[in-house]
Amino acid sequence: MTRDPNTTFFGHPRGLFYLAFTEAWERFSYYGMTALLVLYMVNQLLLPGHIEQVAGFAAFRAAIESVTGPLSTQALASQVFGLYSGFVYFTPMLGGLVADRWIGQRNAVVIGALAMSGGHLAMAFDQSFLLALLLLVAGSGFLKGNISAQVGALYPATDESRRTRGFAIFSTAINFGAVAGPLACGLLAQVYGWHYGFGVAAIFMLGGLATYLAGYRHLPARVPRRTRDAARLTGAEWRVVLALVAVMAITVFQSIAYYQLANVLPVWMQDHVALQLGSVQVPIPWYQSIDPLSSILGVPLLFWIWTRQAAGRGEPGDLAKIGIGAWLAAASNMILVAAIIAADGRPVHPVWPVLYCAGQGIAFLYYWPTLLALVSRAAPARVNATMMGFAFMSLFVANNLIGWIGTFYEKMSPVEFWSMHAAIGATGGVLVLLFGRALNRVLASGANQPLRPSAMTIEVER
Repeated sequence: MTRDPNTTFFGHPRGLFYLAFTEAWERFSYYGMTALLVLYMVNQLLLPGHIEQVAGFAAFRAAIESVTGPLSTQALASQVFGLYSGFVYFTPMLGGLVADRWIGQRNAVVIGALAMSGGHLAMAFDQSFLLALLLLVAGSGFLKGNISAQVGALYPATDESRRTRGFAIFSTAINFGAVAGPLACGLLAQVYGWHYGFGVAAIFMLGGLATYLAGYRHLPARVPRRTRDAARLTGAEWRVVLALVAVMAITVFQSIAYYQLANVLPVWMQDHVALQLGSVQVPIPWYQSIDPLSSILGVPLLFWIWTRQAAGRGEPGDLAKIGIGAWLAAASNMILVAAIIAADGRPVHPVWPVLYCAGQGIAFLYYWPTLLALVSRAAPARVNATMMGFAFMSLFVANNLIGWIGTFYEKMSPVEFWSMHAAIGATGGVLVLLFGRALNRVLASGANQPLRPSAMTIEVER
């Protein structure tokens, strides 16, 4: 869709401004709330005097424990977090389907923003906790993929270069929200109480909705989709699809080693890290900002490293980068192991969790954007969008697994627990070493397709 130059924003369609700021506010609220969630459950919601007030929680807990067996407060919090964070990555496929077939992307985003605003407001009350999670998961499903699809639809089909830069601007907004959310919500929760932290997340989500509605007329109502080619996949294309599924399965190990920083890490820090710096008590949720901040700062660093490598012995290929991400995730967990051993029973210095989170941010940059770019380039054209959506199923699996694995935290020593995660991350690296060459040979046949902008929409999503 072409627009008059007077309606552009720094050379981009004016709609990009509204989409980027909507996403910044939405990510602010999402990451701010997520940074509080486990600590809130462990320190208040799931304790006697509060848990009885949560509507429907007795039946919900019984359903979980019918599968897992009896769970402690921390283990139950871990399981709830895993289910929530996992389904956040599952529902966008359903939200995209509804938007494509019935209501269009613009209406879907409004519905998603309203549901998420309601979810954040409901989080401010113990009684509506489960309703809050349900609204947030459903709202994310309507909003997450559909707002990204609208970014691409702002540009003419032939304007690939400007579209790619537009997605880069959009991704910057994601990072801004991911850094700012935990800082603001964490401070308010520590100074005034949990519900103030959740309340400001609701305010910013409503701000995102207001921003989106203000730019409503500048946005495409329905993103046109290419007609699906009815021809069947060839044998070679099926081999590429299966190879991509194998790569996605490998990255589950990296994701488990990475995503535990939002689940068990805050609980471990609360018990084992010296958070008092002089007269200041550092809010634990602030550590959730280090990972996205290191991703922001790490992009130019990695581009410089890869450029130097390309001029020398050669830049690592996609599978090699995914493997490096696995080893970095493993090494980040070993930072905690080394810090715990060195502390010898004393509180761990707060700099070590900082290094752990920063290392995980760089590990994420190595493996997740690379996976999306690989799928976008190599997947057969007639199933390319489907495979991009399927890549997120690896995060659905990984987040559900971190919830289950987190239930073992109280049964293990901290050294054993974080060593286990280092081993899980290293398993991803070993699998790349064992099967990387064979997978590369298969994927080479599909790698000559152009990089689709769909890979840029979520390169920094977590």
